[in-house]
Amino acid sequence: MTAPAAAWIDDPFAEAVRAGRGPLWLRQEDGSRIALDVERWCAPAAGGDHSLLRRCVGLAAPVVDLGCGPGRLVAALLALGVPALGVDVTGAAVERTRHLGGPALCRSVFDQLPAEGRWGGALLADGNLGIGGDPAVLLRRGAELLAPDGVLLVEVEPWELDERITVRVEGSDGRLGPAFAWARCGAGAVTRRARRAGLVETERWTSHGRRFLALRKSSAGTLV
Repeated sequence: MTAPAAAWIDDPFAEAVRAGRGPLWLRQEDGSRIALDVERWCAPAAGGDHSLLRRCVGLAAPVVDLGCGPGRLVAALLALGVPALGVDVTGAAVERTRHLGGPALCRSVFDQLPAEGRWGGALLADGNLGIGGDPAVLLRRGAELLAPDGVLLVEVEPWELDERITVRVEGSDGRLGPAFAWARCGAGAVTRRARRAGLVETERWTSHGRRFLALRKSSAGTLV
């Protein structure tokens, strides 16, 4: 008997990362689909990526890319002289990151990670705020990883949205991966949750149609 597939690990996402192309979607329970931009993730950093990268230059400590995917941001950070580490549950993504010369761990963002509490910056780009399906928990985890005064750079939806959904990765052939929890949030929903995680919004910007927040770790710590 074959073991069940695990989301992002041996489903159509891993195959698309190996191929470097889609199409690929997240299929919701009602049949609607959210397109995943695999080609952009597998290409060199471009467009709105540079607005994230610029904000990492000059940080006092290294940067961790949570859900690094194929590694374009890790590679670009290293090229800028910023020490960086990628973390992803998909072995194919970790392999691709390493092929680009970037260090990467095949691990969940909720697993024990190196240098907890000492990262100068952490990235949640490309929809990775959805990881685990509970943004409040993920933002608290991001805050745990940061050094005092560290910065979490988050890509949010370009419109106001606050939803938790169940999805499956769908490949070009219609094959579906296993169901898992996911989330999508706009800036307002993220900022509200961030305050309770001990993170303070310090900047909000849009670049090439993508929207981002900078959340700085507050010395006051997590609110209850």
